[in-house]
Amino acid sequence: MEHTALSQSIWMATTEPRTFAPLTDNASVDVVVVGAGVAGLTTAYLLGREGKSVVVVDAGPILSGETERTTAHLASAMDDRFVELEAIHGQEGARLAAESHAAAIALIERIVREEGIDCSFERVTGYLFAPAGGSRHLLEDELAAAKRAGLTDTAMLDRVPLTTFNTGPALRFPNQAQIHPLRYLSSLADVVVRNGGRIFGHTHVDHVEGGERAHVRTANGHVIHARAVVVATNSPINDRVVIHTKQAAYRSYVVGFRIPKGSVPTALYWDTDEPYHYVRLAPDTDGEHDVLIVGGEDHRTGQADDAAVRYRRLETWARERFTTGEVAFRWSGQVQEPVDCLGFIGRNPMDRDNVFVATGDSGQGMTHGTLAGLILTDLIIGRENAWEKLYDPSRSSGVRDLGEFVKDGVTMALQYAKWLTPGDADNETQILRGTGAVIRQGAHKIAVYCDEEGRLHECSAVCPHLGGIVSWNQGEKSWDCPVHGSRFDCFGKVITGPAKDDLDPVQAGTQVSSGAKR
Repeated sequence: MEHTALSQSIWMATTEPRTFAPLTDNASVDVVVVGAGVAGLTTAYLLGREGKSVVVVDAGPILSGETERTTAHLASAMDDRFVELEAIHGQEGARLAAESHAAAIALIERIVREEGIDCSFERVTGYLFAPAGGSRHLLEDELAAAKRAGLTDTAMLDRVPLTTFNTGPALRFPNQAQIHPLRYLSSLADVVVRNGGRIFGHTHVDHVEGGERAHVRTANGHVIHARAVVVATNSPINDRVVIHTKQAAYRSYVVGFRIPKGSVPTALYWDTDEPYHYVRLAPDTDGEHDVLIVGGEDHRTGQADDAAVRYRRLETWARERFTTGEVAFRWSGQVQEPVDCLGFIGRNPMDRDNVFVATGDSGQGMTHGTLAGLILTDLIIGRENAWEKLYDPSRSSGVRDLGEFVKDGVTMALQYAKWLTPGDADNETQILRGTGAVIRQGAHKIAVYCDEEGRLHECSAVCPHLGGIVSWNQGEKSWDCPVHGSRFDCFGKVITGPAKDDLDPVQAGTQVSSGAKR
């Protein structure tokens, strides 16, 4: 899919961009937070309320990255289902998971009320239903597990109250919520600054150090000393291996339809398909329409290049079930799926005690990120937290399915085998304009992007994190690493960790002498 007006999210289209100047000097604070998404800003907000001096830095504009690509479901009905959580973490673990995500929603609601934030926060009902031909038994088992987890007001319905299609049996989860994420977080950033915090955009961190002289160093050579460091970059940039063996990066796709206001009841909708679909409503800016936001079609990052096909599948799925109008938005985002279903929030494994991470959103980034603020603030202040052990990054993660775990390991090994394979194209002349491909030059793999004018832009195809061979993503015009999910723009500039560095340059700006193909 080409980059057009459709390839932005509704949140980007309806929010004024926020700009914060880059860091231009050294600094010293109580806590430095790397990453200005929901986890980073919530942590900074709560620490500021505790009287701590805080600096937040982000490699790009704040509220960019994955935060602007969320669909902003606020749910205590867990994405990975209570049956799975109970099997891995026990009944008490499932209960704590439900309790913690409910507390995250309550915190967002309280912040919205106390700080007077206009972000369309709304309590709504969530509905979970099976796909056509799906099993009622799965819903019955989930209902029992949800009640054991403390969601006692969960109930089985004969169908979701929709007139456009019959879902069949469904679970009703009251007291879920939704929000305009960027309006909320933009205002939260203002409050952080008003409370004495400092925020710097376009400030790339290339080194994190814990211990007595804890600090982060930026690519421009500036140093921020702190008593504690929080890395909230979706995928940790300060960890080479440990966390990345416990989670995998997935791309998820979203289509937004402009529909008549009120034609679909406002609620959260999920099915149990594989991969599952997730749906909600958001008000359009014209006051006469809603936007029906439909997501799904997930796949491992870097292991598929068929975004246009996945968008079409989502569109077909939605049109068969809902009142839909024109497609107004399309976008994709990246989620981190932990092997045991729950995020990693706390002290970074095999690191100094004052280095903290927040990652593993498992498709629930808004609540996981808010929960990270609650847990990390308590850990930094020195208070006990009822959920810290459940989300401890050093925990021994359980495995949902041994066969699936082995399959993932084999898949990972196959990505390194790409070192030995031929390229996607035999040479540069086979690369269409506006596309990219990996080619082999002797022992080297080269990532080649051919721009619309036919100029070639070449860089190493080797991810600087742990040496995976990147793959071309036509939907985002990016190079994606299939090993741990690092992503780079078409010119090789890093846009998503865990890689901290760009792809190594090889040769840029070469005109295709024989003429690149259209």
